[in-house]
Amino acid sequence: MVESIISATEADWSREKSSKWWEPSRQLLKSIRHYQKWQKQGGIAGYILCRWNVIQHRFWSLVTATDIPLNCQLQGGLLLPHPNGIVIHPSASIGPNCLILQQVTIVADVKIGAQALIGANAVVICDVPPGATAVGIPAKIIEKKTQEV
Repeated sequence: MVESIISATEADWSREKSSKWWEPSRQLLKSIRHYQKWQKQGGIAGYILCRWNVIQHRFWSLVTATDIPLNCQLQGGLLLPHPNGIVIHPSASIGPNCLILQQVTIVADVKIGAQALIGANAVVICDVPPGATAVGIPAKIIEKKTQEV
């Protein structure tokens, strides 16, 4: 049996894939991804499809009560299991395979490293290193508990 190894720095796009239509957080991310794709594409088709994705983005933003700009820098594999109340600064950069819980506010031009976890209700005002967990207001990095052998 062959096991697949997922890199900590490469996006696991399967985390964002929708299995049904009513998955608001995944549909929101999909509208952002498609908007950015068609914006880069350009041309008349790109223009029309960008506008269509703006409409979808607005709909899913209302459903999820989030404020995630269309031009934000989100790497793949982002999970938003309970997306309500999430606010992300337009200049923030979110690394691959991150997890952001409900009511999180990212208020500055910060970098969230690969596989970072942002706890519920956190207000992030500084960079979060890869693999770290940030919680609190303002968010503080907490150390991982290591398993003893």
